[in-house]
Amino acid sequence: MAGNDNWINSYLDAILDAGKAAIGGDRPSLLLRERGHFSPARYFVEEVITGYDETDLYKTWLRANAMRSPQERNTRLENMTWRIWNLARKKKEFEKEEACRMLKRQPETEKTRADATADMSEDLFEGEKGEDAGDPSVAYGDSTTGSSPKTSSIDKLYIVLISLHGLVRGENMELGRDSDTGGQVKYVVELAKALSSSPGVYRVDLLTRQILAPNFDRSYGEPAELLVSTSGKNSKQERGENSGAYIIRIPFGPKDKYLAKEQLWPFIQEFVDGALSHIVKMSKAIGEEIGFRHPVWPAVIHGHYASAGIAAALLSGSLNLPMAFIGHFLGKDKLEGLLKQGRQTREQINMTYKIMCRIEAEELSLDASEIVIASTRQEIEEQWNLYDGFEVILARKLRARVKRGANCYGRFMPRMVIIPPGVEFGHIIHDFDMDSEEENPCPASEDPPIWSQIMRFFTNPRKPMILAVARPYPEKNITTLVKAFGECRPLRELANLTLIMGNREAISKMHNMSAAVLTSVLTLIDEYDLYGQVAYPKHHKHSEVPDIYRLAARTKGAFVNVAYFEQFGVTLIEAAMNGLPIIATKNGAPVEINQVLNNGLLVDPHDQNAIADALYKLLSDKQLWSRCRENGLKNIHQFSWPEHCKNYLSRILTLGPRSPAIGDREEQSNTPISGRNHIIVISVDSVSKEDLVKIIRNAIEVIRTQNMSDSTGFVLSTSLTISEIYSLLVPAGMHPTDFDAFICNSGSNIYYPSYSGETPNNSKITFALDQNHQSHIEYRWGGEGLRKYLVKWATSVVERKGRTERQIIFEDPEHSSTYCLAFRVVNPNHLPPLKELRKLMRIQSLRCNALYNHSATRLSVVPIHASRSQALRYLCLRWGIEVPNVAVLVGESGDSDYEELLGGLHRTIILKGEFNIPLNRIHNVRRYPLQDVVALDSSNIVGAEGYSTDDLKSALQQMGMLKH
Repeated sequence: MAGNDNWINSYLDAILDAGKAAIGGDRPSLLLRERGHFSPARYFVEEVITGYDETDLYKTWLRANAMRSPQERNTRLENMTWRIWNLARKKKEFEKEEACRMLKRQPETEKTRADATADMSEDLFEGEKGEDAGDPSVAYGDSTTGSSPKTSSIDKLYIVLISLHGLVRGENMELGRDSDTGGQVKYVVELAKALSSSPGVYRVDLLTRQILAPNFDRSYGEPAELLVSTSGKNSKQERGENSGAYIIRIPFGPKDKYLAKEQLWPFIQEFVDGALSHIVKMSKAIGEEIGFRHPVWPAVIHGHYASAGIAAALLSGSLNLPMAFIGHFLGKDKLEGLLKQGRQTREQINMTYKIMCRIEAEELSLDASEIVIASTRQEIEEQWNLYDGFEVILARKLRARVKRGANCYGRFMPRMVIIPPGVEFGHIIHDFDMDSEEENPCPASEDPPIWSQIMRFFTNPRKPMILAVARPYPEKNITTLVKAFGECRPLRELANLTLIMGNREAISKMHNMSAAVLTSVLTLIDEYDLYGQVAYPKHHKHSEVPDIYRLAARTKGAFVNVAYFEQFGVTLIEAAMNGLPIIATKNGAPVEINQVLNNGLLVDPHDQNAIADALYKLLSDKQLWSRCRENGLKNIHQFSWPEHCKNYLSRILTLGPRSPAIGDREEQSNTPISGRNHIIVISVDSVSKEDLVKIIRNAIEVIRTQNMSDSTGFVLSTSLTISEIYSLLVPAGMHPTDFDAFICNSGSNIYYPSYSGETPNNSKITFALDQNHQSHIEYRWGGEGLRKYLVKWATSVVERKGRTERQIIFEDPEHSSTYCLAFRVVNPNHLPPLKELRKLMRIQSLRCNALYNHSATRLSVVPIHASRSQALRYLCLRWGIEVPNVAVLVGESGDSDYEELLGGLHRTIILKGEFNIPLNRIHNVRRYPLQDVVALDSSNIVGAEGYSTDDLKSALQQMGMLKH
């Protein structure tokens, strides 16, 4: 096609002109035109189609320009043009769909939040209304400016930290080995060490996953690793063999396989059961060791990241202990960023990242946490504020009410506490004179090995060194940094560039995204002919990172972080600690870090000219460089671990003590359930009452024929009330005392049956309510305030036929109890999805657990820590039952808490067959597929083809609970 080159470039120019507003106005294109480098094709490949990882487009463009045959060159360019056009079109479609979805939801959400805020504003004093506006402590619940407690008020604390993913060990951390082994791993290990060394802290356990997979170091399979020994403790404190900081590795999931964080969700309940066993044993051991009569329970269960957040929430509920949470990098923020890129649909994102599991876990962490720790104010106001369970204005109102003891109507918000991460100061080495003008600033005899690995790249190693330490991910924006360096000749003449991009072997063996970034970096180095000016070593040890900072400081260089968004940026703190000024992104935490340190300049990460100008200014102005270095060293103490721990412990000590549900020996000896070797839990929802009676009768018959009645007990776990259970069993000729316990009202009540007389013949059956369990689950129960709101909500749920409307949800006092609010459903087909009700409750800051049951003819609302699976853990803890000795019988589907019964260390038997009632579509309540959170192929789960005695016997034998 004659003149095809001009047509293609004109076409791309037209698209560029049409899209200027969407991509930020005229400035980028004008700057490129002024510099004489503008090419529409290249601009689209590198800038407009950001996030698609379509790096092959750029390669196609280069190959096309290299073609000798005009016809082949034109064909390649034309195909590339249409590919670019199609990508841009798809991106616009995704953005339009997302905008419509948000527009549809926004009015409803805003109205709900406004209603909740109005409720909280009714009787505020004038002074309280005024202080809402400006005081961060009122807005969020707490800040780092509060007074710290005296050391004497801290007395031998036991603290549990949880971080489930990545490769966690105390020495020689393999940071950068994969996307899961990065800053969070370093953070939690250093936090455990620092807390353990704080006055008054007796023991810190960092719980993580045990990894026995081949090709991984044996250290990751060790059950326990000592991080800080007692020798480093205060000698005035009595210490025992269990004091110090430890990494405790809990086995869960496939034993011989390393799992990425997205693959851990189905196995979290296994971790919870294993962690419960460890915590109970350790609490008792510490109690005996330091002379207390009772166990020393953890002062806090602290989850790191979403997966550990849901684990901490379950542990907190099982043990009735306070919970703290740090998100590290929040799922909603990630989801919004990916949707804006337009490369993937919401469904594709969820398939790749299991993002909906992650977001729901973060919402649950907000429900259960006493304290949520954030690194910056921006994290609270712009990231946590995206969640249903937190809203800044409502948090202010609730905080003001709490301060003066006013009624909050059952609403609650966790305290948002700003505590920046700490850094280890043991690496600070000031062994050189920054004002000296040595010919050789790096004597060979003193060089750490990593210095020579970097210096070998440079033609002139004495130039100031620009240092970037970041994994090769698109969001880290490394390619823009290389472009800024490559296109600014004065900067290239002044300085060298060092890129520490993790550890790698061959690029071909890396993850596609990381490989694409590295390939782009190498291509740019070649294009700009930066050989001798850019270092990119393949390997470095974690212990060598401080030496790399020192090298950059010796050459009077600068540290640069131009990520599109930075959650915190510990590397910025580490650079300042080593006397290295910074150039950092203006998006995210670096803004607040620089306000404290005042040791560098902030830039727009999208503006490569601004990046180049800031680097040149900092490196060429010696007075500015020295002032930034001095400011960083002077102010760095505010980010020390001792300061972090002091603020951390001051908050932990304000948490109210609670009592774990562990029965004492005398109490256990008087209860039949405590003498059982095995427990069979019947929790079958999706069957008729007649079939349920048959299942119960057959299960009991199997145990009796095996002569195991004394060693095996039964528990019925159901959404029924105790009176409904009585009406179910007695008319069928069954005895309630065949059961050791009844878990009723979807886990909100536990009853123990017994006869009131000496013999069954002259006695009546009584049911003793477990009062300890009642106090155990009352945490954050909204009570009457919650009931009133639910009644109001129920009146708004109507069935519409023509012009008439009929209410379909009604309060059901007959089936309600103190900790279970029941509602009757007239027409389940018109019920709103349960996830919408849960969202509504969270927006109102009403913390509860809502469930549809009885084939969606009943709605039960129970406390946040009440559920059938949690009630089972309570029974095991209270009566000393080993969880692997429990078998749970379920149907092929069930109430909306069904999935929770399938995970954990207990055995699960799924009863299959036509007797299972097909459930209403309302039960599709999850935001994610069942297989995302349940390992249906687990060895702990078996299927039974029916519920006959033979079927049950075979399944129990397969589980090892009956002998063959």
